[in-house]
Amino acid sequence: MASKRAAEGPADSFNPAKKSRKGKDDEDYAETDNLDAVEIQSPPDTPSTTRGAKINVSALTRKLAEARHARVQEEAHQESSLTAHRRQQDALVSHIFHDLDFSWLHLKPDHASRPLWISPEDGHIILEAFSPIAEQAQDFLVAISEPVSRPAFIHEYKLTHYSLYAAVSVGLQTEDIIEVLNRLSKVPVPDSIADYIRERTLSYGKVKLVLKHNRYFVESSHPETLQILLKDKIIREARVHTQVVDTSIRAATFTTSKAPVKGSLVIPGIKEGEKKKDDLLTNGKNGSKTDAELFTSVVGVDNDEVDEDDDNVHAFEIDDAKIDDVKKRCNELEYPMLEEYDFRNDTVNANLDIDLKPSTVIRSYQETSLSKMFGNGRARSGIIVLPCGAGKTLVGITAACTIKKSCLVLCTSSVSVMQWRQQFMQWSNVTDKQIAVFTAESKEKFAGESGIVVSTYSMVANTHNRSHESKKMMEFLTSREWGFILLDEVHVVPAAMFRRVVTTIKAHAKLGLTATLVREDDKIADLNYMIGPKLYEANWMDLAAKGHIANVQCAEVWCPMTPEFYREYLREQSRKRMLLYCMNPKKFQACQFLIKYHEDRGDKIIVFSDNVYALEAYAKKLGKLYIHGGTGQTERMRILQWFQHSPEVNTIFLSKVGDTSIDLPEATCLIQISSHFGSRRQEAQRLGRILRAKRRNDEGFNAFFYSLVSKDTQEMFYSTKRQQFLIDQGYAFKVITHLDGLDDLPSLVYKSRDEQIELLSSVLLANESEADLGTDVRAGEGDLAGTITSKDFGMPTKMPAVQRTTGSLTALSGAQHMSYVEQNKSANKRLAREVAPRHKLFAKRDKDKATARKEARKP
Repeated sequence: MASKRAAEGPADSFNPAKKSRKGKDDEDYAETDNLDAVEIQSPPDTPSTTRGAKINVSALTRKLAEARHARVQEEAHQESSLTAHRRQQDALVSHIFHDLDFSWLHLKPDHASRPLWISPEDGHIILEAFSPIAEQAQDFLVAISEPVSRPAFIHEYKLTHYSLYAAVSVGLQTEDIIEVLNRLSKVPVPDSIADYIRERTLSYGKVKLVLKHNRYFVESSHPETLQILLKDKIIREARVHTQVVDTSIRAATFTTSKAPVKGSLVIPGIKEGEKKKDDLLTNGKNGSKTDAELFTSVVGVDNDEVDEDDDNVHAFEIDDAKIDDVKKRCNELEYPMLEEYDFRNDTVNANLDIDLKPSTVIRSYQETSLSKMFGNGRARSGIIVLPCGAGKTLVGITAACTIKKSCLVLCTSSVSVMQWRQQFMQWSNVTDKQIAVFTAESKEKFAGESGIVVSTYSMVANTHNRSHESKKMMEFLTSREWGFILLDEVHVVPAAMFRRVVTTIKAHAKLGLTATLVREDDKIADLNYMIGPKLYEANWMDLAAKGHIANVQCAEVWCPMTPEFYREYLREQSRKRMLLYCMNPKKFQACQFLIKYHEDRGDKIIVFSDNVYALEAYAKKLGKLYIHGGTGQTERMRILQWFQHSPEVNTIFLSKVGDTSIDLPEATCLIQISSHFGSRRQEAQRLGRILRAKRRNDEGFNAFFYSLVSKDTQEMFYSTKRQQFLIDQGYAFKVITHLDGLDDLPSLVYKSRDEQIELLSSVLLANESEADLGTDVRAGEGDLAGTITSKDFGMPTKMPAVQRTTGSLTALSGAQHMSYVEQNKSANKRLAREVAPRHKLFAKRDKDKATARKEARKP
């Protein structure tokens, strides 16, 4: 204890637990026998200390501290005050951020011209989007990493083993990835990141399964990789031995040929002439360096395309019957196979006479996505991610026109099936006889040896009893080889259903299309192995800046709950809570104000509500047209025609049926009053309704997206979760807490307290089932569960069963503001009696005919 007391100083003398009786002279002394931690050397001219002698440790410690303090003061006087201030700042930053302080990384001398920061801890990459070479750097980063968040000025990406798998699948080599990262980075690539990239790309992308000349080959540009695989018993037994003339060791192991190249393969719809013209103009300019040249000078490679393969590739043939066994075994050995289809050399499967119409021209980003798929002249299997309204369907159709083999298209619903069929007819020269539909209502076959079949996932993967016609159709699908399978909305399909589809249908190339590569259950990773890696992902903000999709201003409008509604909301424990925050009177008023404001601007407005009870209540109160699952087909078409062509109808209310099955490019403003909990996918799909606005290229044009949220309710939590995907794409949601001029609006609905209490009473008397979302949409046979469509769309809904509700005599006698209930007339009924406006061209023709008849009657 004495040594401890000596080390800690005289403060220990105040410890009440110590009953020391030492004198004053002994206070600062310790026995050397007990001083294990302190080693003191005597001066050379001093005789060695005898055992039991006493040394003043505290005095010595004090003198050392004083000397150290004097030295620090002297150094502080010598350095400038700015340096001292910076040192203090660095110390403060290190103290605040702890492990996240990377100030120890050494900046390169020319770091200002390099746009990347790389975190050595978790593989996050920060990109300065304002850098002159940011656009080229983005193309490279999208190829090797996953975008996390891409707002206006700073983008965040993350290296994952799936993203690196995708990178090597499009031909990027390990050392090339590290080299380009190093040249773009402000700091040297940390060893931990370089080791991670080498480890993950060691085996991924090295092996390909190729159908060539109607035989399957396991192919690789790395001969040592094939030797490793051939040592495995299962793969060795699946190999087909051909008669070999060459007797060398290598020839006995595998065959060698030239690597595939794109060669003369032309993707339809590309403006080759204009492209060459642009290249000549670019090369002819004399002056400052372009961004692309600046990228080349900094990075040292031309664009982001690195040589895809060596000059030679090596392969061995495997038995057709054992393909599944070989693929499964390669996955177990951590050499997953990339699937490529050498469609130009496939002579067994008949060619399909299909091409894009001469008037069809694809956009630059669509061309880029397809070049990733057909980069080496073969069709790679994988996923392409494009925003809603950016032409995913046209990308799929162009891919089918490039491969020119029988094609199977799988969708999520019967409504989407008919849309795909119509798009094929619109963009390509395919005939009615070449394209067939397989749904619950229609089971067609195409004429001839090759053609296109459009169906749903559920129809193909169904394991229950089928009708006789369905069985015959399935035999037709499973008995043939498909050159190409198109998978629409791949992110929503359950993994088990995908496996059944992939094992049931023999397809040589698979392409998945989606706008939102997110799932609420985070099982996106399954798609990488069942379909293939992500080949391309577009940047939403870039497409908006170039005019391909509309610029959108997003806002969240906070609507305070009235005291009466909020009291009932806190008291209610059932599903009716959702109905209370949907039917908030302040939300009615905000919706009315926004509709009037945008109608005065000349906008066309869509108001979305998943809750049908709220949809009808809002539409009737505000005197607007509405469509939901119970709206008849004739009435629906009439409403849409008026909305598209008449200046008198500028607002319509839509339920869930409008999320995917209705295309309205005239719409420029969207208001959301009720949504499906925290679904990020639905938020993105609804935004897509106005991204394809016809007026998107008008100077200064903005589309508007409003989400009305009742304050201090569960709706605020859901709203924040829903917005996360769009925020990561670069959209900013402005929060509006007060709409200026709302209180002065003439004929403002539910302005008095009595009207609000009357509304509350009607909500409380409603059935609890009225709070359910999407009750007007019933999935039919062939529709995926949870997708937003229905085979019953356009059919009248069934009458609800009789239910009893509690009431009181006071309410019936009028003592609770229920003495008289106003019956709101539907605006849809008024529309039915009016004649739909004719198109100006036909109206002019009728006018000319009438004038001609009058002239003819004259003598």
